[in-house]
Amino acid sequence: TQEQMLEVAAIQSLTQTQVVKSGWTEPPFRTPHHTASAVALVGGGSLLQPGEISLAHHGVLFLDELTEFNPRVLDVLREPLEAGFIRIARARYRAELPARFLLVCASNPCFCGHLGDSGRLCSCTPEKLRQYQQRISGPLLDRIDLHVNVPRLPEADKAALLRRGSSGSSSEQLRTRVVSCRMLQEARNGKPNSQLRQEELAEHCALDRSDTRVLNDAVTKLQLSTRAFFRILKIARTIADLAEAPRIATSHLLEAINYRRL
Repeated sequence: TQEQMLEVAAIQSLTQTQVVKSGWTEPPFRTPHHTASAVALVGGGSLLQPGEISLAHHGVLFLDELTEFNPRVLDVLREPLEAGFIRIARARYRAELPARFLLVCASNPCFCGHLGDSGRLCSCTPEKLRQYQQRISGPLLDRIDLHVNVPRLPEADKAALLRRGSSGSSSEQLRTRVVSCRMLQEARNGKPNSQLRQEELAEHCALDRSDTRVLNDAVTKLQLSTRAFFRILKIARTIADLAEAPRIATSHLLEAINYRRL
């Protein structure tokens, strides 16, 4: 929106780079390297500079090779992901910068990259696997709503794709669905589902008794947090919106739970 464009431009004006007016209509897409420091991510410095989370405001922060980031650096994302802003306190100044971004991460499953691969054997020891998995803290994983395994594509499938070109929906078709879904949420909630407050979930994400039992059982068996409980409801509501369904069905709820199984 016009208001969001102005917010993004105001943040960019605090940096040393020139604000490009032709790019105002494009949401930010930030891809910091895994060697980035905590200050580079959240902002600060001797002279106030916005970090990557603020430069990604109203856009996407993509962290490739997530497990290569310093674990202490990753943990500075926890509060901004929840609050949508970052408060920076230094000896010379105090500031609050907006940081409402979509976090997208990618990572190999283990050090060698073959864990769960049916075609190649993983060479990592149990101790190395434990060390690798501990590089991402539980509280940070808890704030990532969708956990998706992407298996290696078999050679036969690669050849088939090359012969017939791309398959499935195009990016433009998917974008149309997403925009329609977002407009539906704005009309119903006045905001996206992700920003629904806890007291609003009873109205917009209501479940019947049987589905409530399903969700409670899943939370118990998967040992999920209260935060995950409410986030599953929001994801289920969004899946229902993509299907243009007036209420959350059992299939929508089960799909949302499945994204937490990793």
